[in-house]
Amino acid sequence: MRRSVGLTLPAGAGVVAAWLLARAARRRREPEPLNRWQMVTINYPPQRLSEPGELPEPIARFGEALEIMIRPAPGGRGTELGARLRESPARGRIAKAAGRTAEGDARQVVQSALRAAKSLIETGEVLQPPAPPTTRRRTAARLSELATLRAGGEGGR
Repeated sequence: MRRSVGLTLPAGAGVVAAWLLARAARRRREPEPLNRWQMVTINYPPQRLSEPGELPEPIARFGEALEIMIRPAPGGRGTELGARLRESPARGRIAKAAGRTAEGDARQVVQSALRAAKSLIETGEVLQPPAPPTTRRRTAARLSELATLRAGGEGGR
């Protein structure tokens, strides 16, 4: 039994490595489309969202730079709101906004706008994390690490 497992693992690793290399080569040949649809599902009736002037400000501020798709979510579970860039992300108004973000990716700006729109539609405000975020380890974290160390686990810093 041990001998067959010992022979199978290197062969399996070779197959996985070959698959990963082929996948990486395929991605180099076929770059990811720049204008893919970014989607969010909103707990809101599609009929109310498709009325003119009903799109919230985070989406409406892009104007004609975005193509918008509104359709019922599968299973009657609200609405799917989608957006994609009409132009190449390398130029235009969205690219300028993306240049101001940490990532510098225009698609990230579109995804952030969709999340903000979802939050506005569902709750009436854009939810933000508490500020400032803590970077210090708190007492509860230290106690947990100490208990883990005493129990023989790998914890702590």
